[in-house]
Amino acid sequence: MSDSSHRPGPLRLLPGSPPAVLVADSTEPCPYLEGEAARMPVRLPLRPLTNGETDRHLEAGDRRHGRFLYRPECPACSACEALRIDLDAFAPSRSLRRTERRGDRELEVEIGPPRVDAERIALFERHKTRRGLEIRDLGPMKPDAYARFLVDRPGEAAELRLRLDDRLVGVAVTDLGETSLSAVYTYFDPDLPGHSLGTYAILRQARWGRETGRRWLYLGLYVARNRHMRYKARFLPHERRIDGLWRRSETAGG
Repeated sequence: MSDSSHRPGPLRLLPGSPPAVLVADSTEPCPYLEGEAARMPVRLPLRPLTNGETDRHLEAGDRRHGRFLYRPECPACSACEALRIDLDAFAPSRSLRRTERRGDRELEVEIGPPRVDAERIALFERHKTRRGLEIRDLGPMKPDAYARFLVDRPGEAAELRLRLDDRLVGVAVTDLGETSLSAVYTYFDPDLPGHSLGTYAILRQARWGRETGRRWLYLGLYVARNRHMRYKARFLPHERRIDGLWRRSETAGG
C-alpha cells in the first residue's frame, strides 16, 4: 500500500461495523506487479475493532496497514487473492514438519504486545534491504514510522518474537480475532536461511491458533506472479478469496 494512506484524501463517512472514514481512494502503480494499476481504498475505523469485528473484516478480504484498513479493488486486475489456512484441516508437509522441529529445538518463542525499539528497527532494515523488499511509503525506518506501521493497530494484536541464543532473529505481528489470527507482517534475520524463519513463524502462528481454539490463520494477499508472495500456497489446505468467494485449495497450484 502506498503513502496515499497518510495524505489528505476525499474524506467520506462509510457505514459499517464500526463506521469508517474513507481517507484515500486513487489509482496508482501496483506495489506487487510491475506495469499494473492498483486501487486500494483506505479506510480508518472510527473506533477500535472488537475481536469479532476483526473476524468479519478478515472474512471480507480486508488487510490493514497500521490503523488503516484496505482491500484491493483494482480496475483491470484480479491477481491479489486473500489467503487463509484452515487450522482444523491443516496438514504440514514433510518439509514443513522438518522446519518446525528444527525451530522448536533451536529457537525461543515469546509472545507479547507489539512495540518498537532499536533492536527491532535494525532487524527490520536488514531484512528489507537484504531481501530486496520495497515498502514505498516507509523509506529508511525510523521509530515513528515503525510504530505507525506495526505498533498502531485498529484492534487487538500481538507480537511473536523468535530468539536464537538470546538474540532477536524474527518478529511476526499478528492480529487477534475471536475465531482467527491474521499474520500482518513478518521480518527476520536474512543471514539465517537454514532456519526458514519466515516459514517457522507461520507454523508457530498456526500452532498458536489451534491451541487457542481458532479456526483460521489469514496470511494476507497471495499473488502468484510475485515471487515474494508465492510461498503462501505451500500451506495446505487453504482457501483463497476469488471473485468475492472463499474457494478451497488442496494443492499449491489449486
